[in-house]
Amino acid sequence: MKSAMTSSPLRVAIIGAGQVADKVHASYYCTRNDLELVAVCDSRLSQAQALAEKYGNASVWDDPQAMLLAVKPDVVSVCSPNRFHYEHTLMALEAGCHVMCEKPPAMTPEQAREMCDTARKLGKVLAYDFHHRFALDTQQLREQVTNGVLGEIYVTTARALRRCGVPGWGVFTNKELQGGGPLIDIGIHMLDAAMYVLGFPAVKSVNAHSFQKIGTQKSCGQFGEWDPATYSVEDSLFGTIEFHNGGILWLETSFALNIREQSIMTSAFVVISWCDAVSSTYLHPITTVN
Repeated sequence: MKSAMTSSPLRVAIIGAGQVADKVHASYYCTRNDLELVAVCDSRLSQAQALAEKYGNASVWDDPQAMLLAVKPDVVSVCSPNRFHYEHTLMALEAGCHVMCEKPPAMTPEQAREMCDTARKLGKVLAYDFHHRFALDTQQLREQVTNGVLGEIYVTTARALRRCGVPGWGVFTNKELQGGGPLIDIGIHMLDAAMYVLGFPAVKSVNAHSFQKIGTQKSCGQFGEWDPATYSVEDSLFGTIEFHNGGILWLETSFALNIREQSIMTSAFVVISWCDAVSSTYLHPITTVN
């Protein structure tokens, strides 16, 4: 990838013009002098048009392949529904672009491996939006764990919980397009942060249980209304990951759960606790309550 010191900015295109493309990707690109948003693509042309107009004069497309061939961007942000991450990422890589793909990487491990292998083969950068690992507190905790300051870490608890926070927009409740519920929307962030801090220990086994108890009932949460008749993802999931080094990670995540703490219902809530033989450490990253 060209250096940030180059005189010509990297030309960026976005595939998928939803909320994350707006609030996270496009809004950031437009703060940088070394990046230029040149194209926005979405199957809903009006959505692409609205995003392009909000952030400048980017061209508008409803066909990603046509956009890649005509515009020839340096970088592509893949912000389409999860089901299309694999297809759009491979398409962009094979067109000679570096890729920033939203999480989760893909719908299956096999797809994710192929995406990674393709990027390596073509010599392109492929990154995913696991931004919690770059937070200062996460970086500091990783350093302490790596240096042995906290001793032997044998129990880790990771939580991303909402009390009544089913997203009422987009395709978050559609399993066919989304692939899952809170696990791959908010839970994946704290799971990645936990694994990153631990140094990605080898996994021995995984045991998890998901529940669909509240999302299929008529309700209205803090993030708007949803249709219970078409709600097809889990609304909570709990699991244990056992590592070959003898440690375990306990995982809790929910869109809707009968818990007391209303304040847990945030858009990016992560709590990670670490236990060793002599002490425990609690990491509470700064969160924003919507």
